[in-house]
Amino acid sequence: MSSVRTRFAPSPTGYLHIGGARTALFNYLFARHHGGVFILRIEDTDRERSTPEAIEAIIQSLKWLDLKCDEGPYFQTQRFSLYKEKVQELLSEGKAYRCICTPEELEAKRQAAQRQKKKPAYDGTCRLKPPVIRVGQPYTVRFRSPREGTTVVDDTVKGEVAFDNGELDDLIIARSDGTPTYNFCVVVDDVDMRITHVIRGDDHLANTPRQVLLYQALGYPTPQFAHVPLILGTDKARLSKRHGATSVTAYKEMGYFPEALVNYLVRLGWSHGDQEIFSRDELIEKFSLDEVGKSAGVFNPEKLLWVNFHYMKTLPLSRLAEDVVPFIAVKGYPAPVDHAWLEKMIRTLQERASTLAELVDLGRFYLSDEISIDEKAAKKFLAREVSEPLEELIQRLASLPNFSEQQIEQAFTETLKRKGLPLGKLAQPVRVALTGSTASPGIYEVIAVLGQERTLKRLKKALEHIH
Repeated sequence: MSSVRTRFAPSPTGYLHIGGARTALFNYLFARHHGGVFILRIEDTDRERSTPEAIEAIIQSLKWLDLKCDEGPYFQTQRFSLYKEKVQELLSEGKAYRCICTPEELEAKRQAAQRQKKKPAYDGTCRLKPPVIRVGQPYTVRFRSPREGTTVVDDTVKGEVAFDNGELDDLIIARSDGTPTYNFCVVVDDVDMRITHVIRGDDHLANTPRQVLLYQALGYPTPQFAHVPLILGTDKARLSKRHGATSVTAYKEMGYFPEALVNYLVRLGWSHGDQEIFSRDELIEKFSLDEVGKSAGVFNPEKLLWVNFHYMKTLPLSRLAEDVVPFIAVKGYPAPVDHAWLEKMIRTLQERASTLAELVDLGRFYLSDEISIDEKAAKKFLAREVSEPLEELIQRLASLPNFSEQQIEQAFTETLKRKGLPLGKLAQPVRVALTGSTASPGIYEVIAVLGQERTLKRLKKALEHIH
């Protein structure tokens, strides 16, 4: 295969959504698999809807997902001179023509076609009779599309798809203000950037025959197309905001890992046996368009959460400690200065939390001394009969020279033995006193992470509550 060049070409009208992220991922993996080049192109010709904030959000989302581009970002708004040159080339060769039909006239033609139950395509008025353009008169430029025959798209995913040329009207390639249109810019850019493979969502398939005809008119070979199925919600409708979060930024802010999102997205439309979890190197080695399915992928938030949970359990504690810091800040807790302590805290919670945000919620009693004790739990477990064993435990914990889990367990064992109590009769009251609730990691782990000073302070406060 000749040197592979792929591109991801988003329109910056909002955040990078899940479907766009998967398209970027497929292009990235295909290029890397073949030792090729992955290009980022920002298609910002829609000046009314394109924003600098959206451009920045897209670039930052790709960076977070670690989808590094080799070239770009290129911006279409900086390439207008090239598009105008190509429009002029088609005009001079008679492959395009000027059209002076006004928007009102075009609307009237469209309505007339609808009344006659015809497809509302341009009727070719200015194609049949080239207009005389007066000075200052606005005009668009239309591509002279063939009226007969078929245009065949050889698609890697869908196979051969044939389009009747009679169904394709004369596409406007330059608006009356001189700005080029989407379909024309895409083709000129793909030619100029020597794109060999166009991998995109199959909602673009309808544009492809027009683009193929433009490649031919400009005298260039067409790239290999691969239109991948859309991503649907669990109700089989196209994925939208009513299905929940749909942007990469939202998942980042909810505390998902980029590795989890990449692993989940790659499996929406591509599979390699039953394997669910892939390293980046494995994805690059195994990715192939031959294994992209024809049916739509269904976005399942629970499955994504399961994949994220896998990474919570398996990523190094040092990485988790680094990643969780912004989530601690968002909740308004003071930033822990000791990363070693943060790693100890995370170790007690990583089997319980599915996201970084949940990790912070579960660790609230570690991160703040302002804990509120659940009333029902206090009434049930912080009762008068527990005060004596609790006092003895406080004394034993206060005298420990080494506040390790082993020493803490020994303090419990000796107290329980002297009082003739089972572990639960002391562990649950201590848990409520230290965490505010009846559910937490192992009590010895909790005490070791809290440390001697904070543990004793909370236990003494609970004792005061009992008295």
